Amino acid sequence: MSPAEMDDEDTGIHCRLDELLAARGMTLTELSTRVGVSVVNLSVLKNDRARAIRYSTLRAICDALECEVGELLMLAPKS
Repeated sequence: MSPAEMDDEDTGIHCRLDELLAARGMTLTELSTRVGVSVVNLSVLKNDRARAIRYSTLRAICDALECEVGELLMLAPKS
């Protein structure tokens, strides 16, 4: 199945941005300022609605949160 065919399907990837922000006492607005990504785009990622993320953005988020990619993104359990 091509990525285009998956547009309406769950990707099976869960973003733990909310949990990491809470653990660090950081707001989405503060993260937005630190990484140069809009609050709206971070919110899309946080709510598991993102379909893609640039490596540079992923790196900036991980640097700001002092975490690894695997702490931010994880495979959701299969239903």
